[in-house]
Amino acid sequence: MENTERKNTALHTYFGILFAIGCGHFFNDSIQAVIPAMNPILEQTLNLTYAQLGWIAFVANMTASVIQPFFGYYADIKSKPFLLPTGILTSLTGLVLFAFAPTYIWALFAVFFIGIGSSIFHPEGSRVAHMAAGKKRGLAQSIYQVGGNLGQSMAPVLTALLFVPFGQKGVLSFSAFAFIGMIILLFVSFWYRAHQPEKPIRLKQQRRKLNHREVFVHKRVLMAMTLLVAIIFARSWYSSCISNFYQFYLIHDYGLSIQFAQIFIFVFMISGVIGTFLGGPLADRFGRKTVILGSFIGAAPLSLLLPYLPITFIAPVFFLIGLIITSSFSVTVIYAQELMPGRLGMVSGLTIGFAFGMGAIGAVLFGNLADLLSIRFVMILCSIFPIVGLLSFALPGDSKIRRWTKLPHK
Repeated sequence: MENTERKNTALHTYFGILFAIGCGHFFNDSIQAVIPAMNPILEQTLNLTYAQLGWIAFVANMTASVIQPFFGYYADIKSKPFLLPTGILTSLTGLVLFAFAPTYIWALFAVFFIGIGSSIFHPEGSRVAHMAAGKKRGLAQSIYQVGGNLGQSMAPVLTALLFVPFGQKGVLSFSAFAFIGMIILLFVSFWYRAHQPEKPIRLKQQRRKLNHREVFVHKRVLMAMTLLVAIIFARSWYSSCISNFYQFYLIHDYGLSIQFAQIFIFVFMISGVIGTFLGGPLADRFGRKTVILGSFIGAAPLSLLLPYLPITFIAPVFFLIGLIITSSFSVTVIYAQELMPGRLGMVSGLTIGFAFGMGAIGAVLFGNLADLLSIRFVMILCSIFPIVGLLSFALPGDSKIRRWTKLPHK
C-alpha cells in the first residue's frame, strides 16, 4: 500500500514546488549575474585589463560550476535539503564583499564566495525539480532552468540601471534578492525533506549486480555522457564569450555607449529565457536528441554571420541565436539524467556545473587573446564553437537510452 502511494506521488507534478525552486534559481543566478554586469565598471574603477576580467570570470565559473559534481556526488549519498538556503547565504557574503572590494584581489575573493554559494545550490535545486516533475520532466526542467536564465539575463539591466550610476555600491541592492531567495528556499527545503526517497543510491551495490552485457552498456553510457559534456562545453564557451566580452566589441568596434551596448546583451539573454522554456516541452513531444541536434543546426550558421553584421541586423540575429541555441539547455540535463538514472546530483553537477563551468577557461583565453590581438578576433573565434554541437549526431537516440537504462533492473 505504501509503495502504491509512493508511486502515485512520483507521477504527480508539483507545480507550486517547481515555480518555487524556479524562483530560487532566479535569485541565485541574479546574484551571479552581478559579476559580468560589473565588468565595464571594474574596467574603469580598478583599471583592469581584458585578461584580468577573464580571470574574474574564471574564478566565478570554476567555483560556481566546476566543483558542482562534488557537491552533487555528496548529495546523492546523503541528501541535504537545507543546502538550498545555505547556498544563497554564502553568495550573500560574497555580494557584500564585492560591493566594497578596493582592489582586484579583493574582487577575486568576493567572487569566490558568490561562486561557492551557487555551486552548493545547483545540484540540490536540480534534484528538487526532478522530484517534483512527475511525468512532465521536460516542462519541469524548463521551469527550473528558466528561473536561472532569467536571473542571468539581469546582468545588462543591472549595468545600465544600477552599476553605471551607482558603481560598486549598487551591488548592495541585491541583498534584498538574497533574503527573498532564502525565504522561498526554506519553504522548498521543508517539502524536500518530507519527500526524500526511502534509501539513497549505493553505487557499489549496483555494480555487484551487473553482468557482462550490462557492463558493456555501462561503458556505452559513459561514452555518450562524455560526448554530451563536450557538446555542452562548446556551448558554454560561446555563451561565456558573449556574456563577458561582446559588450566590449560593441563599445570599441561599433562605438556604442555602455548603457546602449547592454540592450543587445539583454536581447540575447532574454531570448535565451524563451528558448529554455520552449525546449523542455518540445523535447517531451519530439525527443531529447532531436531538440539538442536541432538547436545547434539552427544556431551554427547564424553565429558564424554575427561578427560581420551591420548594427541594424545584430539585435534580430542575436535574438534568434539565443532562442535556438538555448532550447537545448534544459534538454541536455534531462538527457543526462536519463542516461544515468539514480545519480541526479552528480549528473546535474556535470551538465549544469562542470561542463558549463569549463567556460571559465574560455573566459581567460578570450581575455588574453583580446589583449594580445583584438576583441574582434575573439568574436570571430567564438562564433565557431556552435559548430562543435553538430557532434550531437553521434548521440544515442531516446529509445536506445531507455533500453540501456532498463537493463540493470531486469
